[in-house]
Amino acid sequence: MTTGAPTTSKPWLELGLRSLLMGSIGLLLTFLLAWEVPLIGQISLSAGDVAPVDVVSPRQITYESEVLTQVAKERAMLSVPDYYEPPQGRVRRQQVSRSREILQFISVVRADAYASEAEKQDYIAAVPDLNLTEETIEYIITLPNVTWQAIEQEVPLALDRGMREEIRESSLAAVRNRAAVLISSDLDEESGNISVEIVRSLIQPNSFLNPDRTAADRDMAMSAIPMQTNTLERGETILRAGDIATPEEVEALKKLGLQQTSWDWWRAIQAGFFSLALLVVTAGAIYRLYPQMLRQSRILALPLALSALWLVAAKFMVIPHNMIPYIYPLAALGMLIAVLVDMRVAVVMILGFSLVLGYLAGNNIGLIVYLTLGTLVGAVILGRAERLTAFLWAGLAITVSNLVIANLFILTVDDFSSSQLLQSLVSSGLNGGLSASIALIGYFVMGNLFDITTSLQLTELSRPTHPLLRQLLLKAPGTYHHTILVSNLAERAAEAIGADAFLVRVGAYYHDIGKTVRPYFFVENIDDGKSPHGKLDPVTSAQIIISHVTDGIDLGQKYHLPARIIDFISEHHGSQMVRYFYIQACNQAQDDDTEAPNPEDYCYPGPNPRSKETAILLLADTCEAAVRAERPASREALVTFLDKLFTDRVLEGALSNSDLTFKELETVKQTFLHILQGVHHPRIRYPERRSPTDAGKGDGASEEGGEGESGDAGADQISPPTVGWGNPVTRRTQPGSETPPLSFTGLSGSYRSGEI
Repeated sequence: MTTGAPTTSKPWLELGLRSLLMGSIGLLLTFLLAWEVPLIGQISLSAGDVAPVDVVSPRQITYESEVLTQVAKERAMLSVPDYYEPPQGRVRRQQVSRSREILQFISVVRADAYASEAEKQDYIAAVPDLNLTEETIEYIITLPNVTWQAIEQEVPLALDRGMREEIRESSLAAVRNRAAVLISSDLDEESGNISVEIVRSLIQPNSFLNPDRTAADRDMAMSAIPMQTNTLERGETILRAGDIATPEEVEALKKLGLQQTSWDWWRAIQAGFFSLALLVVTAGAIYRLYPQMLRQSRILALPLALSALWLVAAKFMVIPHNMIPYIYPLAALGMLIAVLVDMRVAVVMILGFSLVLGYLAGNNIGLIVYLTLGTLVGAVILGRAERLTAFLWAGLAITVSNLVIANLFILTVDDFSSSQLLQSLVSSGLNGGLSASIALIGYFVMGNLFDITTSLQLTELSRPTHPLLRQLLLKAPGTYHHTILVSNLAERAAEAIGADAFLVRVGAYYHDIGKTVRPYFFVENIDDGKSPHGKLDPVTSAQIIISHVTDGIDLGQKYHLPARIIDFISEHHGSQMVRYFYIQACNQAQDDDTEAPNPEDYCYPGPNPRSKETAILLLADTCEAAVRAERPASREALVTFLDKLFTDRVLEGALSNSDLTFKELETVKQTFLHILQGVHHPRIRYPERRSPTDAGKGDGASEEGGEGESGDAGADQISPPTVGWGNPVTRRTQPGSETPPLSFTGLSGSYRSGEI
């Protein structure tokens, strides 16, 4: 996977754009979580509304009914009577004692010689517990003492007998009405009636309601009611047009997914907090694992756009249904993010997405595990997708993973059936095939739409038969050889620090294609050792050298190279100076006493590397050319030389925008040291062939006979200058040629054979 280069927009504009992207996805997520999608066949109906049409169950369903359960609980509650405490003897004794006090008071009033009849009546009527008529009070006052004494004895006894039975507030009136049966038949009618009235007034409840015990009994009865289920058969009529909808029928519509729900603001607020928390956690995880993504709007936009599409699809597919949710192609999202952005980002976003699905699916753990694990398996199997068949294998892996997970959950159910196993097989196969197909199509569509260089493109570009590489080989063979060496250096270094090694290798192949426009102005392509720059002024030579970058960009655009590869062309020199010709121009200006040259005329247009990959190429290009020109005489000299080159690049700011750390730079340098030490290893000088008269004076063996150079020894003259690691090294020169290859040393930053 490779992505586009960082943009050069203003920081505040980039920040605003990224904030807009994150805010948009947050609002979309909130809306989709809070919004209930109106599906075909749904109606909006509440209890008490008139059904506008007939409603029929589209499928067989058995569900736990909250409505039926509540009805059953209410019935159980109503079946439990109120709990009353047993009759309290204390109340009976209290009332009997009270009756004696009242009767004693009446006796005192009757015997009061100083009170008038009217006053006596008022005294008796004022007794609070009595409820006697005026006529009865008159009788009481005028009764003979013997009769009154009989009443005074009978009333407490009758009251005691009457209050031994349970008397509740609800039955008080009935008990008082039966007071006549409590009076002894020995009393005459007039005395009996007076006694009945007095007893009736004094009878009070002796059994009282215990609300706590009653509530506990009813709660126990309700808790004993199990969850009620309701079964609807396919085709069963739930409502007929004109019927008044009951709560039970409205619930059935909801369970079948036929009920449209209105906008719920509380649900929207909950969804908003959930979305905010999810975005913060996901962004934080991505920042830790892949920080450059949050700084590049185009890279950030891709997974957000894909997630938005999959969120909308989830809203329509993750619904109460036996099969549709299990076909939802979440794996395609994971594979696309993994192959177009980064595997780490894919894992983080899929885990976050699984939480969203849990919200939508009502915490259906089986579905979440099924989709999430299948997605992770598909992303891992797909890998870099360097071949189209990788999508096929990923689809098969998803199918197998889904099938295993689905059957594991099915087998945990006691009453599973063969139809469930068949359904899991079909849904798993459809999920795997659909996910692989969408991922394959999205791989090309999204790659082009977001200008992302894919692994398949890199594989095609890495073929030596590509027209640009063929031109480079035929027109500039020295440059071609240089690019191969640079690509090896850069690829190994990228692998060492975890950068995109495949992208670096392909980018290195094309970084110098601009030299095919004027190949013989570059020293590695000069055959006869005669440089055409001797006839040009320094500024013209510098512009020709610099133009290989702009020429390369033009060729890359002409041959439709991906933007990411063109970045390697434009950034592999950054904004460095062609120092050799600048110094030459300065010397000429000093000798001719003319105006000093403008440094900008001798600088590459840039920009400086904006990614780790292009920064590695800049370093590899610099080090390979400089070491080939300088040829340090020992390993220690090579180490010192590389230190200087790396330090120069850091100090001049060439790596400031690349995100390379000093630790990674040290790793890159050590990788270069290991490879360059092997490339420029010392060679043993070939011995000269002795004449027959010298036979036996030496064995004439070559320690490098296996390298295939001994057969060419007679064709060229071999000159053994002492270079390399201080040992004799063979160097081929054309017969009769006395001009050595051009080599410029001693200038910091000018050790590039390709600059001349």
